[in-house]
Amino acid sequence: MKAEKIVIGRTDKIDIPEFNIKNISAKIDTGAFTSVLHCSQTKVSGGKLTFHIVDKSSKGLQKRVFVVDDFTQRVIKNSFGDVEKRYVIKVKIVIFNKTIDTEFSLTDRSNMKHPVLLGRKFLNGKFIVDVSKFNLSYREKNKNKKRKL
Repeated sequence: MKAEKIVIGRTDKIDIPEFNIKNISAKIDTGAFTSVLHCSQTKVSGGKLTFHIVDKSSKGLQKRVFVVDDFTQRVIKNSFGDVEKRYVIKVKIVIFNKTIDTEFSLTDRSNMKHPVLLGRKFLNGKFIVDVSKFNLSYREKNKNKKRKL
């Protein structure tokens, strides 16, 4: 028997524990195949990928540097239909109190409202999108936090 699909809204906030990032804003994008994570200054050296993420934490804007050795490079069509080579990493994210493995292509989304896009590959088989709703996972997390207090 298949697990019941979770209703997700048009946007939400996710955690990326491996990078110690909490409540990063994500847009749910059924038009995108691969999920996307905003970063800058991607560079490969010695078999390792280095990139910067701006973390909007309670301490203000902080540019943090990350280094991974498990990555690939793929040709991906962006939202404007242009083809570009992007680095792709695998990470675990937390949404609806579940830890889920996913892939993110890395690109500069500094001109976009949401630093993360969650695409069809992530959504498929797990979620149903209701565009009239937003931040359902984030609200559930905060409700559970208040109950524990």
